[in-house]
Order: sequence, then C-alpha cells, then structure tokens
Amino acid sequence: MTVSGKTPLVFLIHRLEHQRCICFAKGGANAIFELPKKQTKTGSAGAAERATMSIAVRELASEDSWDDQHDQMEQLAPPRNAASRERADSKVDHAAIRQAVRMILKAVGEDPDREGLLETPRRVAKMYEEMFAGLHLDPGRHLSVTFEETYDEIVLVKNIEFTSMCEHHLLPFRGVTHVAYIPNGRVTGLSKLARLVEEVARRPQVQERMTKTIADLLEARLGTNAVGVIVQAEHSCMSMRGVRKQGSMTITSAMRGTFARNGASRTELLSLIHGDSGR
Repeated sequence: MTVSGKTPLVFLIHRLEHQRCICFAKGGANAIFELPKKQTKTGSAGAAERATMSIAVRELASEDSWDDQHDQMEQLAPPRNAASRERADSKVDHAAIRQAVRMILKAVGEDPDREGLLETPRRVAKMYEEMFAGLHLDPGRHLSVTFEETYDEIVLVKNIEFTSMCEHHLLPFRGVTHVAYIPNGRVTGLSKLARLVEEVARRPQVQERMTKTIADLLEARLGTNAVGVIVQAEHSCMSMRGVRKQGSMTITSAMRGTFARNGASRTELLSLIHGDSGR
C-alpha cells in the first residue's frame, strides 16, 4: 500500500463502491482509496487476491468534528446508489440532528468523540428519518384505489402491528390496530388498510390522535358511513421511566357512523375483534 500525505492511525470505511473506497479518519485526516481495475494473484494457487491501494489524504482543521469529516467526504464522493440519492433528497435535516445528538451526549456527561459514540449522531439521524417518514407522506393515498362491490357487511383487518413515537418524551409506543368499515358500494385492498396504519404511525404523536387520524382518513377517502378503529399499545414512557409499569396497555377507539349510532353493529364489531378466534 502506498501512501500520499499523512498516514492516519485509524480509518473508518465509509463507502465501498465499484473500484473506490471512501474513508475518513479520526485524528484530522480523510482518505480516498483507489482500487486498480485489475487485481493480481500472488503466492500459490488459491491465495487471496490482493491489490495495491494509493491513498490521497487531505488534511482537515483540527477542530472539525467526526460528523464534519463525514459531511466533507459526502461532498468528495457524490451519491452513486439509490439509498444515497434518497438521502440527498431527504426532507430531514441530518446535519442539524447530528449536531443536536452530540450536544445531548455532552450534556449528559458523555464524550461524543469516543469510539463507541462516533457514529451515533449519524445513526440517530437516519433513525429519525425512518421513524418520522409519515410526516412527509399522505397516508390516505393508499385508499385511492377502490373496486365496485355489492358486499355491505363488516370488513375487518385486525392485529395490524405498528410502532409509533410518543411526542411527549420521544419514546416509542407499539402495539396493534384493528380497522373496520362497511363498504358503501366500493371496497379497497386489504393491504391498503395495513399501509395506512403504518404511515400514520410514522410520526411523533399521541395514541389518541393516531386513532382519530386513521378513522378520519377511512371515512373521507372511502366514502363510508361506518368506520371503527381500535388501537391498543404499550408505551415506553410508562414502562421504562416514570411509573415503570411494564405490560400496561392503552386502548383507544374511534367509532363513526353506524358503529357509533347502532349498538348492535358496534357489539358485532367488538365480538369479531375480541372473540375466541382473536388474540
């Protein structure tokens, strides 16, 4: 391996694509490894393929943080794959989140520059982008495709698992959602109901609002006058902090139209959800 410039002591591989290995290093140095297109075999038959690498190291200011180095390497290596392009088009401010995470780590007495925490700000930024993806989507779009059908009884999809984030402590709450409606001449795909729940869950919120949002979208987009949504979940803000009551479940419901006015229809729905065949 030949080295041009200062040889950093620790390298963290950032990206390996095609014949180029993009790295950055703690200690004020970045590097771009260029792999030759042709690799040669050395030693006896079956020996591992080896290749020489030239390293071009560019010095950084000593005050640059690990995340600053990461950002500069991103500029040196334009996005090459779909995942990278998605990040380039992200509606989430990754740099701001990384900076905030470093501040939090310092505030609680940690060293954000120690080995185990170097990548934590970047990971948290990616996590928030995933967990809060629903903020930038229209979950109701999944209900735009419907099919004419004369069926006019209850359609129920139960036990749709989800994970959402409580807006009070930014801790997750997870559980299941039961979604029901009575068609008004048209039905939607069953998987669309699950996708609706998934995207509504991907945002900071309280369970009560999540339940109402799902019901509102079903009522408005499907044009039905009978909607029932029941959400049951365990909240981390109650199980891992505060009162620390593990296993306690919170149940919320939103009944619209026939399910709200007609006791018999509501009882039928609840028996389908909580009957012997359910869990």
